[in-house]
Amino acid sequence: MSKFWFILSALVFAVGLTACAGETEKPTESQNTVNEETAAKEGADKEQNAKSAMMQFYMATSKVINAEDADLNAYEASEVEPTPEMKTAAEASATAVVEELQTIEIPEELADQKADLEAALNDLTASYQAKVEELKKDAPSLDAANETFMQADEKIGKAFEAVGLNPSSLGIEVNG
Repeated sequence: MSKFWFILSALVFAVGLTACAGETEKPTESQNTVNEETAAKEGADKEQNAKSAMMQFYMATSKVINAEDADLNAYEASEVEPTPEMKTAAEASATAVVEELQTIEIPEELADQKADLEAALNDLTASYQAKVEELKKDAPSLDAANETFMQADEKIGKAFEAVGLNPSSLGIEVNG
């Protein structure tokens, strides 16, 4: 009889262990809800971080340009024939912008937009470099350089939209 109780006890113990093991493998509905809420919160945080990083990138870019392009803007906005001194100052201004644009780094929170932003920075740099080259000529034309600038502005606008922001105009920010 003691063998019977021993076998019965072992069987009950085995069934109990199996039932307990099954419970740990399947998450409960409340655990699923907590996991979904955590994932949603992390997604919202990531989205907010990307928006913030995009604004910081944009402000840094416009600040770098505005810090160096005053003489170039004066040359381009001149309603009278620019003097040779204005032209020389504009060239130096554009050169300084090129150098400063090369120092801008794309925040890691914008990894998904990095290719677009790098392309935009390359276009901005090319735009100002084209202005430098044109200003060395007797009769400079900055139209092609300004077109390249607008392409960069469009790329930045697309990156803004990708993180859920309305696009801004870098041209208005730095030329206005």
